[in-house]
Amino acid sequence: MNLQGELNFDGLSSDTELLLRLFETSDRVLVKKLSNNDRDWARFPNKHQAGVYIPQEQREGGFFPELSVKERLDPEAKPIRESFFSTVWPQNGNEEKRSRLVHYTSKGPETHLTGLPKSLFCDLLPASFFLMAKQQRAGGTVFICMTIDSTSEEVAYLEDLLSLEPDFIVGEFDTGVVKQQEQEGILGFADQIVAAWQRGEIGLFAATSAKMPTTLELAHIARSKFMDIHRRKDINPFEMDCPGDALREISRSIEWDLFREYQRQERAVQLVRIVFGDEPKAFNAIEIMRRLTDALAEIDKLMLSASQQRKSRAGYSYEHHIEAMLGAALIPFEKQVVLENKKRPDFVLPSLSYAKRVKIENQQGLILSAKTTLRERWKQVEREKGDRDLYLTTVDENIPASTIEDMARINVQLVIPESLLSERKVAGLKNEYAGHPNVLTFKEFCENVVRPRMGFWK
Repeated sequence: MNLQGELNFDGLSSDTELLLRLFETSDRVLVKKLSNNDRDWARFPNKHQAGVYIPQEQREGGFFPELSVKERLDPEAKPIRESFFSTVWPQNGNEEKRSRLVHYTSKGPETHLTGLPKSLFCDLLPASFFLMAKQQRAGGTVFICMTIDSTSEEVAYLEDLLSLEPDFIVGEFDTGVVKQQEQEGILGFADQIVAAWQRGEIGLFAATSAKMPTTLELAHIARSKFMDIHRRKDINPFEMDCPGDALREISRSIEWDLFREYQRQERAVQLVRIVFGDEPKAFNAIEIMRRLTDALAEIDKLMLSASQQRKSRAGYSYEHHIEAMLGAALIPFEKQVVLENKKRPDFVLPSLSYAKRVKIENQQGLILSAKTTLRERWKQVEREKGDRDLYLTTVDENIPASTIEDMARINVQLVIPESLLSERKVAGLKNEYAGHPNVLTFKEFCENVVRPRMGFWK
């Protein structure tokens, strides 16, 4: 089937526009967070997995064409079930591929999607995404595909659009349902905005009902919600099986959902005030169009401000929750103290004066640096370290093995949520944290590093 004339994605200036186009024109989409094996086949010739692993639920859920049994020369051989179909890759010049979904019954439920362009997978970092959009065309069903690197801005947009949780692995989404849920979330608050504007009280409404809490207030709200959900009185890490996972849930799931809702409400009110002002009056269609056109520059600034607000809030959020966790466990610490080299690490345990004074192994103080995402910023901690033990904690999934090895060379220990170090529930899904001696979970950090030293710190 030649789809080049029928499918045209030319003129799209970014992957965000492609993502939007796929959601606008497709009935269903399948999204998968890629494991090491899902990427390594495109980088290393010795890998047995020749594509993306598809779990049984998605294989048999109706998204893919039905599999048929392949004819084999050996009648005693275990059946191979397969299906061939067209995939189109706009990021690769609208390349059309004949892809294959194959289930080797001799390997249990293992199913692979093969016949994919290597160039779109070989350079992806850990925790990147693969998306397939299912569309009905004159010649039949076609799948439009794209990859989204975990360091790109499109990841935040995808996670926001589909409300993906931090532990998301794979899922199928009805785009109509997604749009309806988004619309319902907006319309309820829109009625309140309209009513406030018509009363001439939009300024008061903005200050009282559509105000973003401070990062400290929002962090407190998120922790309270976590403790309500899990019926806990505090977040003492010594009393939790997986304190790192708790930090991840609070900062990347609960607080992020709260933040998105507050920001949506705050920006909606600001947008109304930019375009229509604070005083209620009647506008005809021409006046509305003129006001929208005149306000474009301010609207652009508003959208840019929203994006910057998301980025700046994440780091402070993680620090607030770690501080609360240390406090709940009565772990002594000082925050943002100035070192000899004028650097300000996030936390010094138990205090800077102790860390300077005591050098005995397994008794000395340590530095705990917190970064929600690492990228190249982790190298800043080398200047904080000096001759002290330094532990860098993060909830970032997309750290390549080479970066972890670079940390080991300068004796930086990486502290991560427990679920990121363990095997995932989905077969064969591992990340790049395993097998590195300088990687430990937050639980291991608390029990094996902090607890033995606390007796000396007192």
